[in-house]
Amino acid sequence: MGYFGEIFVMAMTAIFIQNFVLSRFLGLCPYLGVSKRLDSAFGMGMAVIFVMTLAAAITFLINKYLLIRYDLMYLQTIAFILTIAALVQFVEMVIQKNAPALYKSLGVYLPLITTNCAVLGVAILNTKAMRSGGEIPYNFLDSVLNGFFSGVGFTIVLLAMAGMRERLELVDMPKSMRGMPIGLILAGIMALAFYGFMGFKI
Repeated sequence: MGYFGEIFVMAMTAIFIQNFVLSRFLGLCPYLGVSKRLDSAFGMGMAVIFVMTLAAAITFLINKYLLIRYDLMYLQTIAFILTIAALVQFVEMVIQKNAPALYKSLGVYLPLITTNCAVLGVAILNTKAMRSGGEIPYNFLDSVLNGFFSGVGFTIVLLAMAGMRERLELVDMPKSMRGMPIGLILAGIMALAFYGFMGFKI
């Protein structure tokens, strides 16, 4: 399999087979909390794709040229959390200054990404991930692409959830089932549906 074939496998794995929300159960708070409306889910998804891709790039460099080189691997989690928090704050300031309309549309979702454990998850998993049948560790480009595809997978399930919850608002259902109860049932059904992708061999 050529390199582009491996990139395709990486994309399908990150988006469907090992989706961060429905397979790894990371990022559940924004998945349940920001999936009531499609427009807010779209804004959150775009912000997560951007931050996850950038965080994957920067944490790869920090891990390779700082933590491994100076034998500081025991500080990996703390270093990655600080990096992601600083990155989100920096991105927020840049967008606020240079693109006020985009900043206004993202609203509170941009700073909320700091607490999204899926961003930390992709940064840590990139340091241990392998390709070519487990023979070659991820390089810089692999890590960036895996961060991007993981963000796309997060956005797809967030938009699907938001679309179904908006439709369910129009359905006559018992009051006790409205809101979070039906949201949890939907999340379980979606997780079962995505579990079916785990049987695929690419």
